[in-house]
Amino acid sequence: MSQARVPSERISDGQELIAGGAPMVEVRLPAELSADAQHGRTAFDAKCAGCHGTHAAGQQGVAPPLVHKIYEPGHHGDMAFLLAAKTGVRAHHWSFGSMPPVEGISDTEIARVTLYIRELQRENGIR
Repeated sequence: MSQARVPSERISDGQELIAGGAPMVEVRLPAELSADAQHGRTAFDAKCAGCHGTHAAGQQGVAPPLVHKIYEPGHHGDMAFLLAAKTGVRAHHWSFGSMPPVEGISDTEIARVTLYIRELQRENGIR
């Protein structure tokens, strides 16, 4: 998975300043999602994409991408997603600040969102 190219500005020393809110990674989509992952995508779009971006690509200056090796199942298991959504999580890998709990999301929705993220991750070589 490669870093996405996003609109940017140049600052005086030639470095690029990435626009706030821009996707942080490029996400390849699976040809087809499972039925539960399709429901997860709907829930993700309603409850999570505002911060974590379209297709969990993250948003520069807002929230990290979930289609990222940090969130591979061996490092952040499915229970980590459940706990983060239900109780929030203290910042520990990124400098975006802590994540608050997601209001009004059920355990079933979280499980489906997690499946959606896992299917995206697999398509992008994260296992």
